[in-house]
Amino acid sequence: MIEERHLIALRVDGALRVPVDFVDADGPLGDLRGTIILLADNGFSDDEAVDWLLSPEESLDASPIDALRAGRKAEVRRVAQALA
Repeated sequence: MIEERHLIALRVDGALRVPVDFVDADGPLGDLRGTIILLADNGFSDDEAVDWLLSPEESLDASPIDALRAGRKAEVRRVAQALA
């Protein structure tokens, strides 16, 4: 799933770790993959993408991952695109 960009992970103490917010009971969040690809296309490293997804974003009044979980995919991607 990491190789196919359904998820991104950080290396912590030598092991790859996927933030728990990126998955639900069914697996990876459905809208996450497109957002990960958009961020990578805009030059974000995996570490930078994880940081952005988990950090509060003023224009969203939430972290991007929380906005994705709330069904605000288009809004999150619009903000991500503007960061390029």
